[in-house]
Amino acid sequence: MGFKQVGGALAASVFTISAVVAPDYYAENLVKAATKVKLSTENCTLEVGKSKKLKLKGAKAVKFESSDKKIATVSKSGKIKAKKAGTATISVYDENGKVYKCKVTVTKKSKTAENDYSNIDLQGMEIIIRDWWHPSLDSDYEDIPQNEYEIQLQKYREEMMEKYNFTIKEASISDWGTANSDFIDYVTNGGDKNNYVFCLHIDDTVARAAQSGMMYDLATLDCLDFSADKFARNKLHEKMSSGSSIYGFYAGYSEPNTGVYFNKQVLRNAGIDPDTIYEAQKNGTWTWDMFEDIMKKCQRDIDGDGKDDIYGLTCNELVMTDAAVISNGGAYVGKNKKGKYTYEIDSKETVTALNWVTEMYTKYDDHDPYDASWDYYKDEWMSGKAAFLVEQYYAATPGNMFSMTDFDMGFVMFPKGPDAKDYKTEFVNNCYVIPSCYDAEQAWKIAFAWNLYTDPVKGFEDYNPYIERSYKGNFDQRALNETLPMMSESKRGTVTYHSMIPGFEIGPAITWNIEPGANVEDIIEASKETAKEAIAEANK
Repeated sequence: MGFKQVGGALAASVFTISAVVAPDYYAENLVKAATKVKLSTENCTLEVGKSKKLKLKGAKAVKFESSDKKIATVSKSGKIKAKKAGTATISVYDENGKVYKCKVTVTKKSKTAENDYSNIDLQGMEIIIRDWWHPSLDSDYEDIPQNEYEIQLQKYREEMMEKYNFTIKEASISDWGTANSDFIDYVTNGGDKNNYVFCLHIDDTVARAAQSGMMYDLATLDCLDFSADKFARNKLHEKMSSGSSIYGFYAGYSEPNTGVYFNKQVLRNAGIDPDTIYEAQKNGTWTWDMFEDIMKKCQRDIDGDGKDDIYGLTCNELVMTDAAVISNGGAYVGKNKKGKYTYEIDSKETVTALNWVTEMYTKYDDHDPYDASWDYYKDEWMSGKAAFLVEQYYAATPGNMFSMTDFDMGFVMFPKGPDAKDYKTEFVNNCYVIPSCYDAEQAWKIAFAWNLYTDPVKGFEDYNPYIERSYKGNFDQRALNETLPMMSESKRGTVTYHSMIPGFEIGPAITWNIEPGANVEDIIEASKETAKEAIAEANK
């Protein structure tokens, strides 16, 4: 097509290079080697996708290895290939066992210089991002910027659309319940004259559509750089990948997910300083054990009638079960290096988490009234009778169920389990796709425009709209300054794959059955064969 690539900003870091010498070398051999044997380069900077040949001069190289193959690989002949932004060390061994090291700094694909793509003209192309919450196409609603970020965002987008001669509009065409089926019908019928980017909610219909070839392979469009920060911050493309192909994208931060709310007054009444939880989160000691210890201290019978008046925990057990599995490094379904789905429900990390939450529900959450509705926990929390509530972040944002309470709340990440090294949260986002019924040129132009439209605004590269919104919600200062930024960090986020397996629903198979007194082993065994068969079918 003749279009040049647009990527993300350069990002690089530096580390020290050193040579490691086998201990049985004599001093004279070391001197001789240092003066006559050396690498062709000891420092190498490459953009993602680029390669370079590394040679050992003055001796025969018998082995090459990379310290991080995700960043840079090296072949048996010394060819280095840049894979992902970051740093790696290439070690080269000679026949005597001496090691020579080369620092490799891999940068993101640089944005093409202005004059390299300034002549691209999308010829008045009109693009519609279809979702279910923006005003409809015929609405006269005007979106008025509410802060400086939104003012600059609107200005940037208008400039980009004028410069490259296109328009993009986000509009509600489907509703939540029909969005996915509308996409499938659209592609099945061959599309129409419109240029759509579809927003879908991820379930097994999305997985089936991807497997059936209904989504354009975004990895083939060189205007998209999936190593850019705006993609790394949510990892949606990892979830929507199959082998080297990528079928869905999302730009920007992922919305914070499940955490632990705590009633500060209940904790104080039990002799616990609420800030100790924040301090533990900060220094890495906020664990399952600490969580249970505080629940145990808070849950008590105040009036002596033999029944607890203050509970250690209330929650939507489905939400807490998923959070516990992730917090211990577990999963229901994984994905291996070959891109194949794997059965993980019986893994040590997952089984440990399921047994632990069952024990917690039995000890601290078995107090709902007989025949209570599934969401009884909401009233229970609002009554001020529980120390902790495990729930999603949105619950305390403006206009939602816990945006106002009669007591002060704190909010931290879900504590880490015994098999985890750090706090983890699930990144959950809607998925944006381009229909596969579009030809290569149309798909490229749509992706090029969408990429510009979703690029961060200069000066606001780290702006997080979810945290900004939270300032108007029911969050204390430490949650705003500490917890929510932690939840948004790429290193703490993970994506899950069980929703990508057609024919297997984790709810009826596992999580709906994890409750007080549940037998985890029996629950896992009852669904194992069905799950494995569905995964095997998804891998075909």
